[in-house]
Amino acid sequence: MKIQFCGAAREVTGSAHLITLKDGFKILLDCGLYQGSSDEMEDFNESWYFKPEEIDVLLLSHAHIDHSGRIPKLVKDGFYGPIHCTHATRSLCAIMLVDSAKIQEMDAHYHNKRQHKHGNHDNLRKPLYTVKDVEKAWNLFEGHGYGRWFRIHKDVEVLYRDAGHILGSASVTLRIQEEGRTIMFGFTGDVGRPNRPILRDPELMPEVDYLICESTYGDRDHDNAPNELNRFLDIIYQTCIEQGGKLIIPAFSVGRTQEIVYMLDQLENAGKLPRRIPVYVDSPLAVNATTIFGAHPECFDDELNEYLLTDDNPFGFNGLTYVRNAEISKGLNTSKEPCIIISSSGMMNAGRVKHHLFHNIENPANTFLMVGYCAPETPGGALRDGAKHLRVFGEEKVVKARIEIMDSFSAHAGQHELADFLANQKGALKQLFLVHGTLDKQEIFSSLLQEQGFKPAEIPVLGQEYEL
Repeated sequence: MKIQFCGAAREVTGSAHLITLKDGFKILLDCGLYQGSSDEMEDFNESWYFKPEEIDVLLLSHAHIDHSGRIPKLVKDGFYGPIHCTHATRSLCAIMLVDSAKIQEMDAHYHNKRQHKHGNHDNLRKPLYTVKDVEKAWNLFEGHGYGRWFRIHKDVEVLYRDAGHILGSASVTLRIQEEGRTIMFGFTGDVGRPNRPILRDPELMPEVDYLICESTYGDRDHDNAPNELNRFLDIIYQTCIEQGGKLIIPAFSVGRTQEIVYMLDQLENAGKLPRRIPVYVDSPLAVNATTIFGAHPECFDDELNEYLLTDDNPFGFNGLTYVRNAEISKGLNTSKEPCIIISSSGMMNAGRVKHHLFHNIENPANTFLMVGYCAPETPGGALRDGAKHLRVFGEEKVVKARIEIMDSFSAHAGQHELADFLANQKGALKQLFLVHGTLDKQEIFSSLLQEQGFKPAEIPVLGQEYEL
């Protein structure tokens, strides 16, 4: 068998890895969208390292768009096999891929509108896929529970275990019978963090011979949780009470938004949240995703299940408004009232938060609180790196608002959390591949693992193949 790395190789988005068995059966692990603006990756989302019609099965680790976002294009371009995932991932993909398609359509529409306005009728763009393409893909999804082996081929069984990253996220283990031997192959997907709200802790994978492992935060650890609540409160008070400004939190609609709302709900119940400060979740996708969270209690941790005994709605409280209407969202852009706005996307490269960025970044009373990873080429990545100017919607903006970073909110395991997740693999593992990270972070993480007794990790380049 062989493995080819068709995405997220020395990059943090665009996850896609292709396994080809000796008999030619092809298994695709994830099919994610590249989210960034690197010149080298300009054509990534439009092209493939394989023929979609030749893929026999897709195994999806979780619903985040950088892992699932090219599925409709895969189907559009000829794939017609089953798409296996957990039940919660199937539910989330139903809304997230439609949202992604609408963004593709809108982006193409506005690009073409600008081109026509300037008399350029040649440089027009088509959406990567449409809502109709999503509907075709949806019929191929099959949901599975955690901890139960299922068969995808006469010689291949698959196991999903809870990865603790977002609702429904899973590590993927394959048990492959080939030429009289049993090969255990693993893919971590994105690994979550222990002791985080809402979700259960990541469950260790079975021992495997070959493992593909994410490395997003392979170079550093996160802040400890005990400090985050007080710091979060301090930022709220400084921005909204002392400065009379807006606290704008770019957050992914699935996972991060619900965690922040849950924390605010706890603060409200404890009487610590300033009552005159309204909170807005400005994302139709986040509204829908929060409903799906309530439908999948099988993913909740013991703490949240206990919390539900005293508060049957951990994602709602007085002063919280979920915003669907675009006109209300536009009103928030120009409103002068102190408030908290949680809006997507988390990298600020699309969605409503980009409009909040445009209208609010030049006001020193405001704060942008960065609570997760942002690709370096995105507006969020630029702010995290200390940018003094940003180009937004074609206009140059001076960064006058305060920028705060709280990586303790991250849904990705930090360096030592990730190493702990891999600790049980040390004895059996023959080869480790690091993906879903930038090269500098991967090299640091590989060195740490070697210090802990692992063999040197492979850090594949995009398109690279390995015989196993």
